[in-house]
Amino acid sequence: MENNAVKTGHPKGLYFLFFTEMWERFSYYGMRAIFILFMTKVLLMKDADASEIYGSYTGLVYLTPLLGGYLCDKFLGNRRSIVIGGLLMAIGQFFMFFSASVGAGGGVSLMWMGLTAIIIGNGFFKPNISTMVGQLYPANDRRIDSAFTIFYMGINLGAFFSPLVCGSMDFKWGFLAAGVGMLIGLVAFVVGQKKYLVTEDGKAIGLPVKKLDAKSIAMIIGSIVIIFFMLNFKQMFKSEVDIISYLIYGSMIAMPILIFSDKSLTKIETQRITVIFLLAFFVIFFWGAFEQAGASLTLFADRQTERTIFGWEMPASYFQSVNPLAVISLAPIMTIVWGFLYARKLEPSSPKKMAIGLGLVALGYVVIAIAVKGLGLGEKVSMWWLIGLYVIHTIGELCLSPIGLSMVSKLAPLRLSSLMMGTWFLANAAANKFAGTLSALIPGGEDGSGGATSFLGFQITNLYEFFILFIIMSGAAAAILFVLSSWLEKRMHNDHVEGQPE
Repeated sequence: MENNAVKTGHPKGLYFLFFTEMWERFSYYGMRAIFILFMTKVLLMKDADASEIYGSYTGLVYLTPLLGGYLCDKFLGNRRSIVIGGLLMAIGQFFMFFSASVGAGGGVSLMWMGLTAIIIGNGFFKPNISTMVGQLYPANDRRIDSAFTIFYMGINLGAFFSPLVCGSMDFKWGFLAAGVGMLIGLVAFVVGQKKYLVTEDGKAIGLPVKKLDAKSIAMIIGSIVIIFFMLNFKQMFKSEVDIISYLIYGSMIAMPILIFSDKSLTKIETQRITVIFLLAFFVIFFWGAFEQAGASLTLFADRQTERTIFGWEMPASYFQSVNPLAVISLAPIMTIVWGFLYARKLEPSSPKKMAIGLGLVALGYVVIAIAVKGLGLGEKVSMWWLIGLYVIHTIGELCLSPIGLSMVSKLAPLRLSSLMMGTWFLANAAANKFAGTLSALIPGGEDGSGGATSFLGFQITNLYEFFILFIIMSGAAAAILFVLSSWLEKRMHNDHVEGQPE
């Protein structure tokens, strides 16, 4: 009887990691929900500048896990990496608290210090906590899939509560709450790690591999200095050159060249890697449109969305809770839908699911474009239009996001699996940077004096034209990916039916 319970239940370590991750996501999403409003309202930045900084910050957050993952595998082990990462992120949030307390004068320098600490800390934290979920189970244990589903709920639970908490108070207290949330998760992790981070037969997981050498310590310090310098570059040199975009987009070009120059790749491996790179390219268009949530759509929620309910004005950041709530509600339904289609041999392949995801992002923008057509400055739309967009986007996310990581792990040659996973994160970094660039095109401003913007010759003079840009971009990407999907399926060389366990 006892043996059966072990086989079907989950180790306590899973719920322990769930708790730690939930507080880390609380901290990250709480800060993200108020970040662009803080820059425009407290630091008095222009929309375009705030959007570019938002894109650089969220882009670099996806780039540093490459460094954190490398140092963890070579030296630190998962536990030490998580403690270093959590501590740096908490320190970063406290710097943001001081930045908001000081305001427009000295607040900008404190913000750069805060962002640097959060970006580096995230690099240590993010790749390690999910790796440990897998380590709790024996190889090929059928419970791993459901373990990651439970873990994913923890992420969304933290992301749901944090905008409601951090967005309901003054900016400085919002950042302080995010920092305290991170500390709660960190203290719990430090106290409980010995007891809970063991396999079912009592073997400790995530321990340090070997002592840090001087070279690696220099690498960590060097990374902190470089990121701080890059975030500060424009201000220090009064330059318009965005070196962060050169770094992120340059890495996106360098990675395929580096991987395809490997002479040991077989023909099938080359074709499978080509599929990963092509899908990573399309993913940039998806997240570039989806990630407007924390940027232009938050500005839109703040300025041109009617948020009054029974005389109470809802904070604009509350809309950030719609997506995680929709994920928690809709994920089980999507699983049933795919299962239903699979049973009738109608389940779409991974590339087709991704094309559907892109199409749904375009559809979300169709909804909001209808709402703002003919909208004058100072006029507002009902909040239900924006909620509708977020729900449609969430269904798109559920078609695309879980598929990506599982596809990379299936298609990448084992000896290149970490590098290919890094490439997938790199596509997310590029997408977030791109999202900031696109958000900077939002016309108007707090007082409507921002004037017109343009993108590749496309003039944007009002919100309707701004949202049309996303419809064209994600709609075209969806159509092209759908047409290419059969060609991609052949190059995936999946000898099993899509969706069938291997």
